[in-house]
Amino acid sequence: MMYSSRRKPVLYFKEDRRLLSGKCTIYKLFGLCMVLVLVSLLWLQLSCSGDMTPVAVYGPSAHHQPCPMEKQVSAADDPSWGPHKLALIVPFRERFEELLAFVPFMHSYLNKKKILHRIIVINQVDHYRFNRASLINVGYQESGNDTDYIAMHDVDLLPLNEALDYGFPAEGPFHVASPELHPLYHYKTYVGGILLLTKHHYHMCNGMSNRFWGWGREDDEFYRRLRKAELQLFRPSGITTGYKTFRHIHDPAWRKRDQKRVAAQKQEQFKVDPEGGLTNLRYQVESRQELTISGAPVSIINTKLECDTSLTPWCLLG
Repeated sequence: MMYSSRRKPVLYFKEDRRLLSGKCTIYKLFGLCMVLVLVSLLWLQLSCSGDMTPVAVYGPSAHHQPCPMEKQVSAADDPSWGPHKLALIVPFRERFEELLAFVPFMHSYLNKKKILHRIIVINQVDHYRFNRASLINVGYQESGNDTDYIAMHDVDLLPLNEALDYGFPAEGPFHVASPELHPLYHYKTYVGGILLLTKHHYHMCNGMSNRFWGWGREDDEFYRRLRKAELQLFRPSGITTGYKTFRHIHDPAWRKRDQKRVAAQKQEQFKVDPEGGLTNLRYQVESRQELTISGAPVSIINTKLECDTSLTPWCLLG
């Protein structure tokens, strides 16, 4: 019978009253020593495997020497996972029930595809209107040097087809949630929902415009940035699941979108922002949290965006 190397079967010893009775022979002493050795080895094995509750020790003797550990095989040690790591950036505000479903789902989905990844939720905690583009810019800036490409990913869109590609988009931006597959948006220039870019390509576009407060239009402006940077846009091919490729978990009756257009916003929303983006992004990180949701790790970056009301007065309502 085979056992896990971290759990060994418990050994039971029957009491032998003849062992110490009568004349003590060298054979009996040898047998007693072997029993003591086995018990000692069992004690050491259980202590190292964590099957016994450790005794609290205080003072200088509290510095415990750890037991030898077996080498743990991680995704980073497995070449089949590839050399690239994805920063999955989620612009977010208050939609916690969607986040509870999104994080464990995406963590499991990407692990099955052997995609090294880090899920980063940029949580807007200021009093301004929601600004998806600026939050994605923040996610790019805060994604760290250990990631080399990003996914601009809506929290309410879950991929159901395992044939979708989340790999490194070396040739150009890859629009996972293409118009032929997205359950709601089907116009040809749509690049929202889920878009993959290398960090180099995102920097070439100067990120996204920070002028879009409220819901919508920032993706359309970003499409123009992709063309200006002369980047070839790619989309999935060979996917046969159509509009059932994704699960859209947003409930419009419960979470109404901020679609109001105030002041000069109606005219400005269709204009290209030639200078804004990463270069004029202003924000403060209020706090950082590393959490797990149903065993899936996620980084929460609570962020306060800044708004120049002389340039974009529509960052405030009323």
